[in-house]
Amino acid sequence: MIRFLIVDDHPLFREALQSAVRMAHADAEVFEATSIEGAIDVAAAHRDLDLALLDLSLPGTTGFSGLIRFRSAHPKLPVVVVSGHEELELVAEAMSLGVAGYIPKSTSRQELADAIGEALNGSIYVPPQMRAKLAERAPETAQGHVLKKMRTLTPQQLLVLEMIKSGLQNKQIAYELKLAETTVKAHVSEILRKLEVFTRTRAVIEVSKVDFAAVRRGADDASQARR
Repeated sequence: MIRFLIVDDHPLFREALQSAVRMAHADAEVFEATSIEGAIDVAAAHRDLDLALLDLSLPGTTGFSGLIRFRSAHPKLPVVVVSGHEELELVAEAMSLGVAGYIPKSTSRQELADAIGEALNGSIYVPPQMRAKLAERAPETAQGHVLKKMRTLTPQQLLVLEMIKSGLQNKQIAYELKLAETTVKAHVSEILRKLEVFTRTRAVIEVSKVDFAAVRRGADDASQARR
């Protein structure tokens, strides 16, 4: 069973999020919190949560302070920001903090359900219209820049990325590497974050610009040297 944590101090919007969650996963177990303190406590009591949906504007928080506090307390739990703020600068900064997505509160229930599904699959969700604007702010990455970002990936993450490039889905990757599917999802999220892209497709496009095998060999050699 998939378990969600909804963090919002507005009852009507918590209800709307619950409805979107159940569109994507009818049998999901949903927990709620109305403050960052409450969210930290709920996540501590339920260590098997799969995703947190968190509003930025909560009582006792300013800017990204609540998000940072929550992520510091539970760094392994994927967090999707659901906010009434749609300024591009805020979205870009949230992405830099390692969130699994940014969903405006103006998003339709169906789009919310789709976004939740993407986040659960390890992708980083941003609405298409925002994605295009963010891409305009960061021009196409040169080969050297892509290589620099790829060298921040661990050997395991590079192996997962190579399998993504081959068209394998999370379940297949988990089987091939003898890993839990949740571990693969975590690797995928980290890969997208480090490559500064939002989707698996975009990650494949980026790495196609470089000699991927050479990067893998370099990472493996470095790993052997540390042993």
